Amino acid sequence: MVSILLVDDHPAIGEGSKLIIERESDMVVTIADSPGKALEILQEQSFSILLFDLRMKGMNGIELTKHVRSAGHTSPVLIYTGHDVGPYFNTLVEAGASGFISKTAPREELIEAIRYGMKGKAIVPVSLLEQLRKNEVRVEEIPELEQLPEREVSVTPKEQEILKEVAKGKSNKEIARIYFKSPRTIEYNLTEIFKKLQVKTRAEAVLKSKQWGIITDDMD
Repeated sequence: MVSILLVDDHPAIGEGSKLIIERESDMVVTIADSPGKALEILQEQSFSILLFDLRMKGMNGIELTKHVRSAGHTSPVLIYTGHDVGPYFNTLVEAGASGFISKTAPREELIEAIRYGMKGKAIVPVSLLEQLRKNEVRVEEIPELEQLPEREVSVTPKEQEILKEVAKGKSNKEIARIYFKSPRTIEYNLTEIFKKLQVKTRAEAVLKSKQWGIITDDMD
């Protein structure tokens, strides 16, 4: 029997999803209507797979995944959400998420994602793969730019997003709040970005990023 813990703070969605999933004869769903309740349940019971909503009151799906992993639970975690996971992709993977499935996906896709997750495989939407591919920025050596590194500079999507927020004048604390990170983590990310760009200040990082096309003035 496939035991599933579904964590969603919207009761109607939780109950609806339970009915959909349990149409499979070998699947049984336990619902937790809050992250705190989920952690309590996991102290007493183990599950084949965990389905976490991304945005919940008190603790989001990223933080819940981190708590579960730090507690030693190894069950696959699928992020089950109606929101775009693109901006949080790297953070979710680093937290220990095994895959993603949209709440708007057909029943067949949901069941398939659960079965794949149990096999250690992940179904990633093509739209997300295309988004990640477009967001990866690589800047080749351009001789006319001063102080250009001799090696290729590769800026990750996460670092690009941080640079975009820095360009808007956001503080480390504000950026941390946006990406569910600690200010210290953002500070570490900026340090790595500064090394890649060979700059010492936020202003220099923004200027060089715009010169090299890593970020543009018309970016959201």
